[in-house]
Amino acid sequence: MVLFPLCKLLSDAESGSEVRDIGVGSVEEQQQRLPLETSWGAPLVWGDSDGSAWRRAEFAHRSVRTGLLTLAVGPYSHFLRRFLSSAELYFLPGNTVVYYVLTDSPRALDPPTPLGPGRELRVVPVAEMPGWERLAQGRMALLAAAIKEPVRHEVEYVFCMDVDQELVAPVGAEILGELVAALHPELYGMPRHTFPYEREPTSLAQVEEDEGDYYYTSELYGGLCAEVYAMARACSQLILQDQEKGLRARGLEESYLNRYLINRRPTCVLSPEYSWWDSALAADVPTRRVVSLGRQCDSLEPQKRQEQDC
Repeated sequence: MVLFPLCKLLSDAESGSEVRDIGVGSVEEQQQRLPLETSWGAPLVWGDSDGSAWRRAEFAHRSVRTGLLTLAVGPYSHFLRRFLSSAELYFLPGNTVVYYVLTDSPRALDPPTPLGPGRELRVVPVAEMPGWERLAQGRMALLAAAIKEPVRHEVEYVFCMDVDQELVAPVGAEILGELVAALHPELYGMPRHTFPYEREPTSLAQVEEDEGDYYYTSELYGGLCAEVYAMARACSQLILQDQEKGLRARGLEESYLNRYLINRRPTCVLSPEYSWWDSALAADVPTRRVVSLGRQCDSLEPQKRQEQDC
């Protein structure tokens, strides 16, 4: 079992919250300016950094099974084939990976996506959840249930990803850690007061003005199965308690995720390379590795959506 010490980068770099424009200049200049460590000593992961190369080399000597868990229900099943095909190309290449697809539309997997050696697919049937808001409110509970049974019995690490994403560059073993979160690309490097934390005092997702280090996206998170299960279960319970009081956090599940990660800081923080979309607000990055098609499509005109198969 690999815990935080393996994921720890020795670096004197400052927290990424102090840097915004990292994409100007040569590749070498960009690499020199990248913040490589958080204020609490966790690595801030960039795929082409020396630290990431070192972690990939360390994991190359181990046999690790990793789960990739996604929820494809209702209209989101439309994205499933592209998601799996891109993961086959770029998610932990050369490693053993089990895809766990929670879906109410098993036929979306017909014909099945061809899988390479060491790759497996598990379909976990779930009830239909109409409406994006209902889906966002219930997803953490579904993920916790799936990790409890069967995921934690079959893999060591698990990563949860939104299905309306596409991997466009390698995402390797540099992402493996005890508890892993990804930075929101539109809020990376921005001052804390701009983060859309939940401010309603009666909500269990509330974040005080002096709390928080970064704002994390709900598009991608993961780590050891026990850690991800604890996080998903805790968030789902907070969501349920707020629902019983008639409360809804402004960022839905993302608000509870950020509340949890303030109390339990991640041991690896993924740069916006691992969660990016085309937006005037998105931070420039050396390499785009995971692109959110859903968030990109939301900003397009209907004709452009059709052209890009949204």
